[in-house]
This record gives sequence, C-alpha cells and structure tokens, in this order.
Amino acid sequence: MDRVSALKLVLKDGTEWVGQSFGFLPRETSEINGEVVFNTGMAGYPESLTDPSYRGQILVFTYPLIGNYGIPEESFKKGISEFLESEAIHIRGLIVSEYSPEYSHWQAHQSLSAWLRKHRIPAISGIDTRALTQRLREKGTMLGKIVAPSRLFNSLSPFAAPDEANLVAEVSCERRRILTPKEGFRKTVVAYDCGMKHNIIRSFLARGVRVIHAPWDHNLSREKERYDGVFLSNGPGDPKKATDTIAQVAWSIQHQIPTFGICLGNQLMALAIDGNTYKLKYGHRSVNQPCIDLKTGRCVITSQNHGFAVDVKTLPAGWEPWFSNANDGTNEGIRHKKKPFFSVQFHPEACPGPTDTNYLFDEFIKHL
Repeated sequence: MDRVSALKLVLKDGTEWVGQSFGFLPRETSEINGEVVFNTGMAGYPESLTDPSYRGQILVFTYPLIGNYGIPEESFKKGISEFLESEAIHIRGLIVSEYSPEYSHWQAHQSLSAWLRKHRIPAISGIDTRALTQRLREKGTMLGKIVAPSRLFNSLSPFAAPDEANLVAEVSCERRRILTPKEGFRKTVVAYDCGMKHNIIRSFLARGVRVIHAPWDHNLSREKERYDGVFLSNGPGDPKKATDTIAQVAWSIQHQIPTFGICLGNQLMALAIDGNTYKLKYGHRSVNQPCIDLKTGRCVITSQNHGFAVDVKTLPAGWEPWFSNANDGTNEGIRHKKKPFFSVQFHPEACPGPTDTNYLFDEFIKHL
C-alpha cells in the first residue's frame, strides 16, 4: 500500500503549497531544489518523466488525475527502452492535483508511486495545480524547493538554478557507440546525445538508418566511420552552456554535411551560425502546441518540452524561420534557404504526443 505523509512546495517568491507525499520521502532536513514548470498533457507521464530535457526541474502536471495507468516494464535492449525515453527519471520532483494509487493497463508493471520511490523522486498530491499554474504563467517559471512542512521559509536560503550548470554534459551518453537496424542500413548519421529521447533513435532505426550515438562533445573531424549526416538531439538547460556541441555543429555546416536538429538542437544550430537564444517566460511543455509552416501555411499539432527559444531577428543572411508557434509567435524551426541544414523546436518523434510531424525524419533522410 502506498505510504502517505506531508510535503511542502516552496516557490522563490515565498508562496507555499502543502500536500501529501506519494513518492520518495526525503529526510526532514532535506531540500529538493529545482525549477518549477508545468506540463498540460493529458497523458504520457512515463515518457515525460524519463525525458532528459526535464533535468533539474520540478514538474507540475495540470491534468487533474495522474497515475491511473501505472508504469510499463523497465526493459532495455542495447540500452534502448521499448516504452520509456531514457534509463532514468530526470525530474527533481513531481506535483499533481490527484494521484491514483489504483492503476489499470495491459503494459503496467508497477504503480507510479513505487516507481518514483525506486528512483528516489519526491512527489506531492493534493495541490491546487490550477492555481499554481496560473501563478507560474503570471510571474514566469520560478525556482522552488520540496521540503518537510515543518521547515520555515527563509528568503535568504539559496535556491539552486539548474540553468547555471551544464546539464547537457550531465545527461549525455558517456561514450560513443553504433546502433544498426535489424534489416541492415542504407545511411548513417552521427547523432549528438544532448539528452536524447529513445524514440529519436527508434525513429532512425525504423527507417533503416544506422546511428552513431555520440556524446555531446564528440569530435566530428576524428570520426573514423563514414557518415552521411549529423543530428542534434533535444536536451535540458541553457543551450549556450553546450559550447562543444555548438562548435561541432558549426564544423558540420562549414563542411556542407546535412544537419538536422530537434528541440535543443534548434537552439544549438542557431548559436552555431552566430544567432542568439533567449529564455521564455514559462516555456512550452505539452502535447498540443499548434505550429505554422511559414512556407505552406499548414498547421501541425506538436509535442514540446523547452524553456528557451531562438531569436529569429539574429539569423544571418541565407537563413530563415521555418515554423512559428500559432499561440505566441515564437520560433519553432529554422532552415538554410538553399542547403540541407534545418531544425525544429518541437518533437516530431512525439512520445508522448501527436505524430503529425514525424515526416521530418524522412525529409532529413532524403538529403543524406
């Protein structure tokens, strides 16, 4: 039976929210620091919690009931999960309105609560997540802490800002490896793991593309295997911290190698061509973000998880915005006007979310 105790979420502005613990219960003296962000998706919590882009964040789910379909089996073949997006839970803590200890799904192997305790992730239910989300929308993403209710708020107590660290280096793979499709391969890409979701790898392998799975600081000029293109993955934190990856993207573009980026990869490509990025007020974290293809006018529904965006005013000559967010007009993709260099801010691989844009993998492969 799931144990119950109280925990408190404290925002940097002094706001406090008390609820019931249903995950790992930290010690009375512990402080769990993170950046408090919200996700508006109705489903997909196992995939979201294992998305490395959430590194360093305390995640608030706006959907009122979480946990009702449990967690699938944590099985990994050659380091790739069939159902999850990485081998770990990357959030610092979880906040929900109502937790369902009873779950039902043919893939479920354990409850969300048991899974969180296994990975030592604290979680709080019974919070008014609608009011909390409204506060974050009004004031912007804030730093926060999960503590015992007895802990008094101290405005002088430091709040750890995850963006100050190189989170990409923390979540990237440690060493290079090669993944080959079962039926053989036609093309090969060097895929920079800046916090790469497993469904990106699955998407390439399913299309007969061999993947050289590389760390964030992998030196392209020393790669011994022949490759046809370069891919830049999603990932957490401030893109400007990933200086080694940015340098390799610039090298790839300079040497006319087809290059494609997703999410953080969009920001890294912009920085590699001397563009600029900035932090959004509260980011985009959902599975229902409408984006407009600026050339065709077509609207696609996308899955997103990011807190930074590209400043299109800083794009150099020869480059153009590709997609735009229909809600707030922020950039959702850039591309070179003539050469095979392009990236998108959303997630065409989904998991969770719609698959409207998975055709972009095929578009990239056409250029290899």
